[in-house]
Amino acid sequence: MILEIADIRIQPGQQAAFEAALREGIDSALSQAEGFISAQVVRGIESPERYLLRVEWQSLEAHTQGFRGGPLFPKWRAIVGGFFAQPPQVEHFELAV
Repeated sequence: MILEIADIRIQPGQQAAFEAALREGIDSALSQAEGFISAQVVRGIESPERYLLRVEWQSLEAHTQGFRGGPLFPKWRAIVGGFFAQPPQVEHFELAV
C-alpha cells in the first residue's frame, strides 16, 4: 500500500464549493481508478484554505502511471483544478514499521 498526500491551497472563500467539487471528483474520477483503495480529506483550522488529500493506492504505479497517465486524471483536474491557488504539493509514503 502506498499513501499519497497532496497539500492543496485554494483561493480564499471557496471552501464550500471546493469541498463539493472534491466529493464529485472523488466519486466520479479518483475512486474509479484501478488500484485506488480509499481517500480522505482534512481541512486546515489555522489555514482554512489549506487541505490535505490522503489517498491509499495499491502501488505507486497505480497512482503515477495508471491514474495520472490515464483518462481519469484530466477529468479529476477539470473538476477540482480551478480552485487551486497554486499547484498541489504531492508526495508518496510507504509503511516503515
